[in-house]
Amino acid sequence: MRTRILILLAIGISTMGFAQKDAMKTAEKALKDGDAAAAKTALMSAASTIESAKEKDQAEYYALLGNANYELAKKGDIASYKSALDAYNKVIEVEEASGKSKYTSVAQEQMGQMTGDLVNAAVEDNNNKKFSEAAEKLYLSYTLSPKDTVYLYYAASSAVNGQNYEEALEYYEELKELGYNGEAVTYTAVNVESGETETMDKTTRDLYVKAGTHKDPKEEISPSKKPEIVKNIALIYQQMGENEKAIEAYADARAENPDDVNLVLGEANLHYAIGDKEKFKELMGQASAMAPDNADLLYNIGVINMEQGNLEDARDAYKKALAIDPGYINALLNLSTTYVNEGNGLIDEMNVLGTSKADIAKYDELKDKKDSLFREGAGVLEDALQSNPDNESILTQLKNIYGALGDNENFMRIKKLLGE
Repeated sequence: MRTRILILLAIGISTMGFAQKDAMKTAEKALKDGDAAAAKTALMSAASTIESAKEKDQAEYYALLGNANYELAKKGDIASYKSALDAYNKVIEVEEASGKSKYTSVAQEQMGQMTGDLVNAAVEDNNNKKFSEAAEKLYLSYTLSPKDTVYLYYAASSAVNGQNYEEALEYYEELKELGYNGEAVTYTAVNVESGETETMDKTTRDLYVKAGTHKDPKEEISPSKKPEIVKNIALIYQQMGENEKAIEAYADARAENPDDVNLVLGEANLHYAIGDKEKFKELMGQASAMAPDNADLLYNIGVINMEQGNLEDARDAYKKALAIDPGYINALLNLSTTYVNEGNGLIDEMNVLGTSKADIAKYDELKDKKDSLFREGAGVLEDALQSNPDNESILTQLKNIYGALGDNENFMRIKKLLGE
């Protein structure tokens, strides 16, 4: 009786072996005929028994499965790239265990081609503003070729552009853990015949210079991307409302790049948003001290203060920017706007007053103050108009101020200058 059971068991194993081989033959034929879907279907019919097959049959099976999925991926099924990758990695795993490598080189070659396909497709997606699709493909490219961490960096950038912040954060955190900095050396030399600067690898460049066909060899080191990575981590946490993590990330970012004034401004804005106005003022002071002669920085300080309703501080920053660059149009416009905004704030107070004698007197007082602020804002722009007589933004803002003041004479004068 025992012998019979063993014989039946042997027959069962043999039958499974034939089924696997039949599935692989069917798949191979389907692939030759260009029917990757049929090939995958045939292979999946033997999936439940393949682990019991001989290692050489397992390797062949997974190589065919990888090829079928790769063909499906090339036809637009993005998910099949991952399935192909898993299958090819299984080929390598099985053959490493068995000490053989019949299909390993094929799997590695296919994986290399897949990487190129994915990167090219991601570039096209980015050009077409399909950022989420690009991020997915670039991350798969990195998975296929982990040594090319630049793909992970570009995946994070695409995810940010697609506003997929959680995904971008995951990629940036991985880059940070890997210690990625993105530094690279570019080798150049001037072609003697054409006079053009050409980029090439170091060995080729040195050979050309030695041969005399090129001259003026140079090496340019691109700056580290590590400060940008930690900065983006902070900004994403802030965007996601995880303020404590954002503060920690800003600390990391500033440690990496202590001279980046924009990091100080970003952290200041975060502290204002969470109600820590003292820290906000402290950081704004630090930012101003870091670059006292930087008109753009002072302008940005003004913008942040104006957004937070700190009109006096904004005004002070804009005036400092204009002392450095008197022709800074946006600073002029915003300086004028600080007076208009303050005046508009008084209108809200005026509108809630009643009709009592005291309220009427208060109304007249506020109106005079409001009109004075509007005229001060107009005065800033009238001065700017002397050196920028055709600036449409200045003229338009002036027209609006005079319209709000009911100053018809100046209103019509500015309309004429605008050609209206």
